[in-house]
Amino acid sequence: MKGSRTRQSILERAVDLASVEGLEGLTIGRLAEELGMSKSGLFAHFGSKEELQLATVEMAAERYIREIFTPALQQPRGFPRLMAICESWLSYIRRGVFPGGCFFAAASFEFDSRPGPVQDRVRKLMDDWIGALERAIRMAKDEGHLRPDVDPSQLAFELNALFFGANFSFYLRNDEEAITRARKAVESRLAALRA
Repeated sequence: MKGSRTRQSILERAVDLASVEGLEGLTIGRLAEELGMSKSGLFAHFGSKEELQLATVEMAAERYIREIFTPALQQPRGFPRLMAICESWLSYIRRGVFPGGCFFAAASFEFDSRPGPVQDRVRKLMDDWIGALERAIRMAKDEGHLRPDVDPSQLAFELNALFFGANFSFYLRNDEEAITRARKAVESRLAALRA
C-alpha cells in the first residue's frame, strides 16, 4: 500500500514536470533530483526511462479524464453534455490543471514523429479523446439537438483544433483572451448546427 502511494505521488510530480519540460526531458535522474530521492530508489519504481514516460502518460490520462469527462457526464445526454465537455476542456486550460498547458497537446507534438511505445500510447489516448467527442456529437444528433447532416468526425476535428489553438495562445502567447475567444468560436460553431 505504501509503495503504491509513493509511486502515485512520484507520478503526480512526473506529470507536472513533463508538462513543462516534455516527456523526453523526463528522466529518472531529473525526477530523482526534483523529488530529493536517490536514482536507485526511483529506479526501483521504474526500470527505464521509457517505463517512466509510459507511467507518466497514464497518470496524465487519469487527471485528464477526471478534469474533463467526470464533470461533463453529470449533464444530460445530447447538446448539454457536448457543451459541458467543451467547457470542461477550456476550464481545464484556464485553471492550469497541467502547469505547462495541455499535457496531451504537448505530447502529441513532441512524439508525432518519434515511433515507439510512447508515441503509440499518446496516439491511442488522442484517438480515444477524438472518439469521445464524436460520440458526444452523435448523441446530440440522436437527441435531435444537432442537425441530421452534421458529420461527427468533421465537427470533432474542428472542436479539437479550437481547443489546441486556445492552448497555444493561452500558454505560448500569454493571451488572456484566448479562452474567451475559443469559447465564442465553439458556441458559434455549435449554434450554427443546432436542429
